[in-house]
Amino acid sequence: MSARKALAPGCVIHGPGDLRVEDVPVPRPGPDEALVAVRYGGVCGSDLHYWRHGGVGDFRLREPMLLGHEVVGTVVAYGSPDAPGPAAGTSVAVHPATPCGVCPECVDGRRNVCRDTRYLGSAARFPHVQGGFAARIVVPAEQLRALPAGLDPRRGALAEPLSVALHAVRRAGDLAGRHVLVTGAGPIGCLVVAAAKAAGAAHVTVTDLLPAALEYARAVGGDTLVRADDPGDSGWPVEVDAAIEASGVAAGLDTCLRLVRRGGAVVQLGMLPPGQSPFAGNLLVSREIELRGAFRFDGEFDDALLLLAAEPAFDALVGAVVPVRDAASAFELAADRSRSCKVLLDFGAAPAV
Repeated sequence: MSARKALAPGCVIHGPGDLRVEDVPVPRPGPDEALVAVRYGGVCGSDLHYWRHGGVGDFRLREPMLLGHEVVGTVVAYGSPDAPGPAAGTSVAVHPATPCGVCPECVDGRRNVCRDTRYLGSAARFPHVQGGFAARIVVPAEQLRALPAGLDPRRGALAEPLSVALHAVRRAGDLAGRHVLVTGAGPIGCLVVAAAKAAGAAHVTVTDLLPAALEYARAVGGDTLVRADDPGDSGWPVEVDAAIEASGVAAGLDTCLRLVRRGGAVVQLGMLPPGQSPFAGNLLVSREIELRGAFRFDGEFDDALLLLAAEPAFDALVGAVVPVRDAASAFELAADRSRSCKVLLDFGAAPAV
């Protein structure tokens, strides 16, 4: 009689509004793979979209899928003794992307837009790439990054979204001494604020509809906070050098285009809804504004870990840590930006190695 297969809790999305905490089989690592005991997983806006709408942009659920791509944990074991990666027992963050390495984008050094990438917890391809919201996951060993000395895993769980923010800031160009506008003070927007300040921005103006969200932005370096629905707010700038749109709504993009200086850069980071989005496209011509997209990240992941280790102010963004068995309440909390910024799922302490 074969031994019963070990199980561990995981967060599986079955359809819009249908999130279940299920005991899923503990996978076995193959050659060059690692078994990781997940400690924390950050609930991302894309996770919320899968939960609420059954998809993100054009990526639609076609089968049940483990959510999650913002995870930290501990290396348990490798599938082969010569697999690359930190030693068993090491606290690690997981880079969630596996680019193909051979497509034109990868060859051109733009692996973040690889046309055949695999990304944890994504329905962009079928079968879907199962995510990291399980107490035990298997990932390619080369995607593990040891946490820098002194970096608490709770703060380390911000590495993936901070990488997104760092990539967007780099797409905006040299920000040293510049005035930067950030529209949207959700978790990504707040991390963009921190990344812009780390890049040397002299002043960062942040807009949002919610006062609570703006206070999170202040905690990580926002200089001027503006209510997006108040045209009379005295904090509105006359002009900015660069703008990063992090709200994912067309009104935010329109604001960026109207306030950036002539010849300035606007970076669209927030994922806009599918279909057409109206914005003041004529300004791109008359002011020679450069409109650039920003999608995910690549090497910024390592830089994010170093920045997190050096800056304790990021702790202010972790509003709650919720046990995985209460995932439903964690998602409800994460969806309410008046009560939280970043919400983490706690998968429990790692086993002794």
